[in-house]
Amino acid sequence: MNARRECIPVTYCTNIHPGESWEETRRNLATHTLAVKAAVCPDRPFPVGLRVSGLASRQVDKAEAERFGQWMRENGLYVATLNGFPFGTFHATPVKSQVYLPDWRDPVRLEYTVKLAELLAVWLPQGMDGSISTVPVGFREDFDLTQEGLAFENIREALRGLDRLAQRTGKRIRLSVEPEPGCLVETTPHLVSLFERLHLPDDLRGHLAACYDCCHQALQFEDPAWSLALLEDYGIAIGHVQVSSALHLPCADLSCLSRFDEPVYLHQCVAQDTDGQLTRFDDLGQALSAAAPDTGSCSETAAWRVHFHLPVFLDQLPECTSTQAFLKGFLPLVPAHIPLEVETYTFSVLPKELQAPTVVESIVREIEWVEARRRGL
Repeated sequence: MNARRECIPVTYCTNIHPGESWEETRRNLATHTLAVKAAVCPDRPFPVGLRVSGLASRQVDKAEAERFGQWMRENGLYVATLNGFPFGTFHATPVKSQVYLPDWRDPVRLEYTVKLAELLAVWLPQGMDGSISTVPVGFREDFDLTQEGLAFENIREALRGLDRLAQRTGKRIRLSVEPEPGCLVETTPHLVSLFERLHLPDDLRGHLAACYDCCHQALQFEDPAWSLALLEDYGIAIGHVQVSSALHLPCADLSCLSRFDEPVYLHQCVAQDTDGQLTRFDDLGQALSAAAPDTGSCSETAAWRVHFHLPVFLDQLPECTSTQAFLKGFLPLVPAHIPLEVETYTFSVLPKELQAPTVVESIVREIEWVEARRRGL
């Protein structure tokens, strides 16, 4: 059987582990990822959803890439997906909208992505496609729309690079755009529009895909079956899936979620009114101010969803629920050969009572939950 069609074990994205340098990346794999593999996939090769920062990518030369690939094989690990979204520091200090920079207007984003592709071509097993997640063009609030053409041309140039790489190595690597709230591409229809507006020839279109983040699409109140069908109708492949869950509050009083308003990450919010119309806010603090009782501006709100990645096994929280129902509808629909990786990078900022005793225990429990849902259990 072609490896691309086999059922790939569920994994996790290593962006949950603090560390920007290549040395820290290697240490996290040895300390945490090997323990996760031992618990969930002891007898098979285990995929790693590897985050390589901008700094780390510059620290890996060809010789080190080969050494790392050998270490991975010796330990029963392999890399088919890279998280190429957050370029800079991703833990411990305020990230907020800086996570989208450099965006696709900046040649640094192009250079970073090309370097990641070169590394992945070394690490990717024969017979598998690779996938690199990336920024959905840019963050709308900070984006000058007159520069959209520049961003599009940089994306096209990245795809040309992937095509040349495929011809040289025989390995197909896809640039997988990850829709995210508040960005130029935030909904499934926005992603379809991006594909159409890039006007790609067939040889380049084959290198462009979606990185499907379940939290982000649930935040848009999308139906998972409808969303997947729309991608299929337009011939948009899914490079990999980030399995994640958001906060869901089925009432207008958002104040009970104020403890999730923390300073590190951006927590976009979407309010759905009784007619199904959506109102979007770029961060939880903004939404809390708008939804305060004295403003009355969200009095018709029927439900809120908040971009705060929760452990996927959590359904009920003290003050609300999660979007776990989206995952239960989504996971059985995903073809078995598409990589699934849990992405709960917020572990360090979760309220303590929502954390497992260790990050490894939390990751293992999430992977086991996803594997069971994928089998329809």
